[in-house]
Amino acid sequence: MADIPETEEGWKKKLSSKQYEILRLKATERPFTGELLHNKEKGVYACAGCGQELFSSEAKFDSGTGWPSFCKPIKEENIDKKPDYAPGAERTEVLCSRCRGHLGHVFDDGPGPAGKRYCINSAALEFRKKEKED
Repeated sequence: MADIPETEEGWKKKLSSKQYEILRLKATERPFTGELLHNKEKGVYACAGCGQELFSSEAKFDSGTGWPSFCKPIKEENIDKKPDYAPGAERTEVLCSRCRGHLGHVFDDGPGPAGKRYCINSAALEFRKKEKED
């Protein structure tokens, strides 16, 4: 588990400027620009702020929206959801439950039985490639 800074100055030292803007200031990266958008490797997507595991590559799908999309988290308790009343849009924000970092939003237009689309900023994630099985 990564250390979680106690101050905003600590977060600024720990994170890149893009990560800080997204995780701490709730910014959104431009669509189709994220490094993990087209990643097809097997593994786990963890929070770039604290390292908590959030999404499996098995839950990732191409939504065509320009951000990495997932149909479900690894564990529901690893994320928090809260209403986000942005001007002109009512949506649900997704946060890391450990460090409270802003990850993106969840929508009700995804695949599968739950019908969820977790639309997550690449810069809010770090990818951990799955080790080859013996």
